[in-house]
Amino acid sequence: MVKRADFDTIDLYLIRVLHTLITERSVSRAAMRLASTQPAVSAQLKKLRQLTGDPLLVRAGHQMQPTETALQLVGPATNLLHEAERLFSPRTRSAAFEATASDVTFRVAASDYLDPLFLPALVAHIKHAAPGVKLELVSLSQEYDYRRFLATGDVDLVVGNWLEPPDELHLGRLVSDEVVCLVAEGHPAVGRGWTVEKYLACEHIAPMPMHRGALGVIDEHLSASGARRNIVVRASHFSLIPMMVADSLLVLTTGRLFCSRYVDTLPVKIVRCPVAFPAMNYYQLWHDLTHAAPSMRWFREQVREVARQLGTRSLPQRSVAA
Repeated sequence: MVKRADFDTIDLYLIRVLHTLITERSVSRAAMRLASTQPAVSAQLKKLRQLTGDPLLVRAGHQMQPTETALQLVGPATNLLHEAERLFSPRTRSAAFEATASDVTFRVAASDYLDPLFLPALVAHIKHAAPGVKLELVSLSQEYDYRRFLATGDVDLVVGNWLEPPDELHLGRLVSDEVVCLVAEGHPAVGRGWTVEKYLACEHIAPMPMHRGALGVIDEHLSASGARRNIVVRASHFSLIPMMVADSLLVLTTGRLFCSRYVDTLPVKIVRCPVAFPAMNYYQLWHDLTHAAPSMRWFREQVREVARQLGTRSLPQRSVAA
């Protein structure tokens, strides 16, 4: 019986020695094939005999013959060597992901701040390109520790917006969007004379921050300049906020791309924000765990393409106020 500790001494080269000895049926010929020496191969044969509890090769006349155990081991040894070659060969490492034949599951955590059409468009795009692929979509929230889940492999990709994304993660920019305000059609902001002071004094609605104690990208920028807006409603369901805006005097400050999806279906207007906010940048984040995986490289490219298509769609202009 081979003990657990003995397995730690088995390396791939020892498997190759085993396979060569059995197929060559000669220590000297095995040494030549392995570019080794006869004493070194003899020492490895001794180790293999200790590990298996079997002589493996026995003398029969002037030749060596494999034992029954040795013949049973040659098949598994061959498979192991073939799998190792596939695993570590350069061709395998750079192999393209066969999307149309795959049934892999991609796990994505995403906010809906980017665009209410983003996730539906991503699902449609992926199912068209790779019908067998599965998607698990998780909403980002205060309770969702995306950095830990990326590090443990429980989620493959995170999509959202940050002023300063975490340093330990890989980052790919998806869309850079102008910050505007969404208000009801009859809101005073639709007219002229909307100043920074009036903006800050309005009643604002904002999403819940990504984690406890966080301000969010809009309020982080305001805080850096010593300003503060009057937030009276916090909502975790971001896609419902435009409907709340439509029937109130609440002001939503976010990207133009998100707001543009509602101006044709709700009595709302997009207005210029009197505060000079920097562009709102959306990213996809991933961990070293999945960085080199061909399937994830393919998936990240699909996410980037969907975001690019949504970002370049013509936006409604008639709803934009000065």
